[in-house]
Amino acid sequence: MSNTHETIPGTDIYGPGTFIDKEVLPVPEDARRVFEFLASSTPGFTQDKAAWDTVKFEGQPKPMVQGPIKSPIVAAALHAMAGLVGNELLELRDGAKVVDNKVTVDTDHAGLWLGSVFTTHINGSELGTLARTGKMNSLFKTDMERGGIASRTTAIYQTKDPKVWYQLHGSLDAKRTLETMGIDANVSFDTPQGYYDYIQSHIIKWSPDELEMHNVRNGLCGSICYSPEGWRKTEFGKQLAKHPLVNVTEQTYAKPTPQVSLPKGLSDRRPLAGIKVLEMVRIIAGPQAGVVLSSYGADVIRVNCSRLVDLNVLQLTLNAGKRTIDLDITKPEDITRLKELVADVDIFLQGFRWGSLGRKGLGLHDLLKVAGDRNKGIIYVDENCYGPDGPFAERPGWQQIGDAASGSSYVMGRSQGHEEGKSVLPPLPVSDMITGVVGALGAMIAVRDRAIKGGSYHVATSLVAADAIALEKEVGLYPPEVIKQTAERFGFIPITPDQYVSEVLMTVVDGWKRGLPGYLDEDSKLMMTFEDGYWGRQSILKPVARLGIDEATPTWTSAPVPSCHHDRGISWA
Repeated sequence: MSNTHETIPGTDIYGPGTFIDKEVLPVPEDARRVFEFLASSTPGFTQDKAAWDTVKFEGQPKPMVQGPIKSPIVAAALHAMAGLVGNELLELRDGAKVVDNKVTVDTDHAGLWLGSVFTTHINGSELGTLARTGKMNSLFKTDMERGGIASRTTAIYQTKDPKVWYQLHGSLDAKRTLETMGIDANVSFDTPQGYYDYIQSHIIKWSPDELEMHNVRNGLCGSICYSPEGWRKTEFGKQLAKHPLVNVTEQTYAKPTPQVSLPKGLSDRRPLAGIKVLEMVRIIAGPQAGVVLSSYGADVIRVNCSRLVDLNVLQLTLNAGKRTIDLDITKPEDITRLKELVADVDIFLQGFRWGSLGRKGLGLHDLLKVAGDRNKGIIYVDENCYGPDGPFAERPGWQQIGDAASGSSYVMGRSQGHEEGKSVLPPLPVSDMITGVVGALGAMIAVRDRAIKGGSYHVATSLVAADAIALEKEVGLYPPEVIKQTAERFGFIPITPDQYVSEVLMTVVDGWKRGLPGYLDEDSKLMMTFEDGYWGRQSILKPVARLGIDEATPTWTSAPVPSCHHDRGISWA
């Protein structure tokens, strides 16, 4: 690995526990360096340098995101790792060395991928236009409440300690969150700022620790906006740091099961063709893991419950290549149907609160028993906020919680010149998207290992870990002059503590259209189009990694569909 990367302490600029690049490398070169760092620190990933040399990074030399955090570089490195494992799977399946086993990643593509949930086109109209003209709601039957006071329940607020800000989160029930704190959820204001100021007038009466304990006691989301050093010093931060980012463990205590050869003789030449994935997830991170797996050829069935509200816009991209069904795990007959699907599954992907599915007979140990009884190993993927163990493992979390806990929101606030502690969201749903690709990469490593030596595997991927990796010294942060140049090039506007993820994301996508003209157009080489999708003609961003063999390169063979779309009686392909 290259030893040329040097950093200087960023305490005075970005706060305690930060590290600023001494020399700023061109983005593709930096992606190569971070790829080698992650590859060398990932248990189970090949350490064959000749294999690493099959990976190529290309793209523009200058950064493309707001702020100092190198999220596109981390994303590019992880997609390259997935591509490399994809080529290993091809060799295992086909029984011979892949002649053209290259992996190519465009770092601009990897950056755009981080915002891809807002880069689709429907019948010639881009998503931003549909959202701004109010036409997007006509695409869906129901959606989670995001207007009124709910629009600002999820935001960052100053606490009684002026140097500590807090990420409040309304989750899927803003009213409950506010009412537990004695805040009237039925007030009415003319502007979103009015709601924010009203909530702020209440939150400032609470100390950070009072807010934290209140949310823990009531099972609610929320987090202090830690500095990177502050997070690393917590007990939960120390526990999470014991695990690698890509966290795959063979469950050696389970009943031994034999090798499982990859399906052969299929017309689909993608690496995961014939691999069955059952996905029980919400919002972005879990579905992103599933959509990466589906791009590599896996047969993914996504399970949702139609009586629960959702953020429906995400279906437009995160259901690509999947089939979706409606099951309610509170109903015994639906649990029975779910277990019928589980009986033959290769990968079970779940994003419910840690351990909660165990009460329904769908926990890790339940599925290890299924694997032992059928004599075929299983891969169980857990996606959560705080990691696989430690005092916060069972606590609920969203992207914004990962951003706040890890130090990302704090660093972003400092990078904009705010006073100590004033925090803002990162410009993209980074923790969600990185958590997704990490989960998919872990699952692919487990599929490979199951084919080589048998057994069952547990993969854990978490939002805080996905954010924290980009704050490590080995990755580094951009210096202030680079941030200024990037903001000028793209016309990025400052992010404020009151903003919701989608509001920030839309302004970033607008900046990309200015600074990277044509990249997100419907006819861009980075987009793919389905002429006859559920919503009509639809174009979405292609998968990031490109393999040397065209017919094996990740792609989606079916357009996105709404959740709960297919008949519940569907079977595995």
